[in-house]
Amino acid sequence: MVPRYTRPAMVSIWAPENRYRIWFEIEALACEAMAELGEIPAEAARTIREKGDAAMAAFSQADLDRIDAIEAETRHDVIAFLTWLAEKVGPDSRFVHLGMTSSDVLDTCLAVQLTQATDLLLTGIDSVLAAVKKQAFAHKYTLTIGRSHGIHAEPTSFGLKMAGHYAEFDRNKTRLETARAEIATCAISGAVGTFAHLDPRVEAYVADKLGLMPEPVSTQVIPRDRHAAYFCALAVIASGVERLATEVRHLQRSEVREAEEFFHPGQKGSSAMPHKRNPVLSENLTGLARLVRAAAIPALENVALWHERDISHSSVERNICPDATLGLDFALARLAGMMDKLLVYPDQMMANIESLGGVVHSGEVLLALARAGVLREDAYRIVQRCAMATWTNLGKPGCKTFRENLDADPEIAGRISPEVLDAAMDSRSHLKAVDDRYKLIFGESGPKA
Repeated sequence: MVPRYTRPAMVSIWAPENRYRIWFEIEALACEAMAELGEIPAEAARTIREKGDAAMAAFSQADLDRIDAIEAETRHDVIAFLTWLAEKVGPDSRFVHLGMTSSDVLDTCLAVQLTQATDLLLTGIDSVLAAVKKQAFAHKYTLTIGRSHGIHAEPTSFGLKMAGHYAEFDRNKTRLETARAEIATCAISGAVGTFAHLDPRVEAYVADKLGLMPEPVSTQVIPRDRHAAYFCALAVIASGVERLATEVRHLQRSEVREAEEFFHPGQKGSSAMPHKRNPVLSENLTGLARLVRAAAIPALENVALWHERDISHSSVERNICPDATLGLDFALARLAGMMDKLLVYPDQMMANIESLGGVVHSGEVLLALARAGVLREDAYRIVQRCAMATWTNLGKPGCKTFRENLDADPEIAGRISPEVLDAAMDSRSHLKAVDDRYKLIFGESGPKA
């Protein structure tokens, strides 16, 4: 991910310094476990911990360069690190990595990094939830037009729109928590995962200290169905980001203008047209969501590794793990900020409801006629005729409103009263279930009308 779309906290998780710090922690913990089991001298484990901690505390670009130089010769990243560590620890380094294989370090480290990244993503989702809830409660009773197929349907509440997105992100939080639990897995089982050279209690010790769970059967790598599920969860969250961003993009169109992104002082929308206020944040979020979703397919393809291990997944994960988490982290932060400052225009929403001469109330009138004893098929025919008379003549001289056409229709006269028609064409009637929906979504009804 390019620096433009990254945030420092997430970048630091995927930095080489953090990776090597985790690698050392895994090795040191394994040594401590083996010392407790009497497999290596306790003094050696203490030396490894003390000298290793000191080396990691003083870790610098020179150390990075040294590890890179060793890897250039060995062509093996873990061996390069272990060689550097041996230079720092001295003779007791012979007990480091005893009975272990590279995947024990690499896969357990990746689990730690993914859990660290996920904790930041969960914080990001909480920020989105707070911002969306703010808009939902502020506009619980703000009438707006609902649209199906992009066409005016019936009135709804803008707050209820926001509440729907809140509910989606609340589900996404649960999905991410589930994905975190599945990915938080440790494997310290040695070559081909048989524990032939390691006591399983070493794995249990390391897992406990790192806040992970032991992998039941690790072959030589942690099975990649866990990782596939994780990136699929990120993809679903990214789709939720895009759905909300798409809503804002459509509402900001000039002919709609029911809501728009905050326009900062000094911000410019176009190099050629000074009047422009473009939905650049929501468009950017749409693009970032596509990048995050792109990680799901290679993650799924990584599941089918050869036998006990191969490294066809390695190059994939070196790219998708940082890129997908960095991209989603940035997107969640941007979405939270955008929704917190979203500009909402209730008067324009009401103007749009009324812009089609009242035809958006056709469904309520249909039900009123059916309740009055008119066959549904006949009621539909009558109401559609009156609605189309308005729809097809909008903007033309002498165009009658939907209500005027209803009042003049001979098949309606005497069947329903003007008072019933008034009630059927009252947009506020569509808000009667809002309290119940809010209780289901938020656990509280929120502000009263």
